[in-house]
Amino acid sequence: MKVLFNFSLLLILLAVVQVMAGEQARLNESAPDFTLKDNKGETYTLSDLKGKYVVLEWVNFGCPFVRKHYDSGNMQKLQKTYTEKGAVWLSICSSADGKQGYFDGDELDEKIAEEGVNATAYLIDEDGTVGKMYGARTTPHMYIIDPEGKLIYVGGIDDRASTKISDIDGASNYVSAALDAAMAGKPVTVQTSKPYGCSVKYK
Repeated sequence: MKVLFNFSLLLILLAVVQVMAGEQARLNESAPDFTLKDNKGETYTLSDLKGKYVVLEWVNFGCPFVRKHYDSGNMQKLQKTYTEKGAVWLSICSSADGKQGYFDGDELDEKIAEEGVNATAYLIDEDGTVGKMYGARTTPHMYIIDPEGKLIYVGGIDDRASTKISDIDGASNYVSAALDAAMAGKPVTVQTSKPYGCSVKYK
């Protein structure tokens, strides 16, 4: 009886693990669907964006690595370049209430305007559900999803893991390289890289 109970428990645990694993983002597989609200209260659902390239950018305006790319205008330039080419760029903040990078209400609206954000939307993931689903570890942490809904790039924004603005020039930007290749119908040469930045401030 005890053996039967243990075996049943094992099956239940395996099922739970499989469900959890199925919710995790995997390269070259369908990106997990999610729904989040932006700072204006509008709802964005990933599956509604099928047919477009989608960039996910984990953001925390208090992080010096993020500051590097915003103070230089690099991130805003990338956002503008690829949204003008038809991509959807979603900046996602998974900072919990009270932690670095968390803003809400008028303060958030003012911060987005101050930073000159050119993303399609700034999405709020206060409980960290989507960040954990995608395995977002740093800010920034970048993801690219193709029009079929498959994840084609996961990793850092470039190959210069520093907070120095001067390091942007001459860096290999993995995000632009992946988008340019994919949009031209070519294979993405670098699909993964080590993300760098501050840890995501989950609750």
